[in-house]
Amino acid sequence: MFDPNPLSLSVPESEFESWLRDSGYLEIVDQRSTDLHRLSTAAKPSDSAAESATAKISSSGAFLVSRFLSRVWTLLSLLTFNPFSKLAATDFSGDTPPWTVAFFGSSESYSFPSSRSQARLRVHENVKRFARNYSTLFFLFFACSLYQLPLALFGLLSCLALWDAFRFSGDRWRSDGYPLLREALIRIAQCLAAVILFISNVQFAVFCAAGVSFAVMLLHASFRKLTPAKQPDQRGGQRTMAK
Repeated sequence: MFDPNPLSLSVPESEFESWLRDSGYLEIVDQRSTDLHRLSTAAKPSDSAAESATAKISSSGAFLVSRFLSRVWTLLSLLTFNPFSKLAATDFSGDTPPWTVAFFGSSESYSFPSSRSQARLRVHENVKRFARNYSTLFFLFFACSLYQLPLALFGLLSCLALWDAFRFSGDRWRSDGYPLLREALIRIAQCLAAVILFISNVQFAVFCAAGVSFAVMLLHASFRKLTPAKQPDQRGGQRTMAK
């Protein structure tokens, strides 16, 4: 990514990481966080020869417990911030990234976030990159929930039929010339649609689909490693990565 420069000066880690973030090299920040965490966990003080086996086992068990609690705390921290804070409307206007290459990737495309800051960085960036994929998953889960709840499916179809009948009758009777009557009919249709949706438990299907898709989005976005948005081609230029 960077050519060696003998005249380069050393800069503080915080300043260098800030420059990487501002320059868009988020995948390098992600990889550095993983490498630093691996080095810190590997560089443990060696035990003396006189230390007993019981002390070693207890120390290892305490390390495993603390590591497990740290990972649980990292996952729970995902619920303390808004993953959609950096999402914009333009993120839905592009092409959908390929499901196999970009979205799922391979087994090497995933790793447990080493810290809460790394988890937040991954979630914010992956939500922007895979916004269209996550939206497709929501509609897929919503369709599955409607399949499991036939009454909700019937209520949703009834509401659609109600609004189509209202539009057809308005065009046929030319209700545009009577704005007060048209407004009253719209309010009545809205009330009927709300009652139908409530009785048929459509809100429960929406809640289930939103909960499952939100959990899947957080897990995928936090475990998915960041990849370069652009990669240099053979001519030394820049080409867009295959989405």
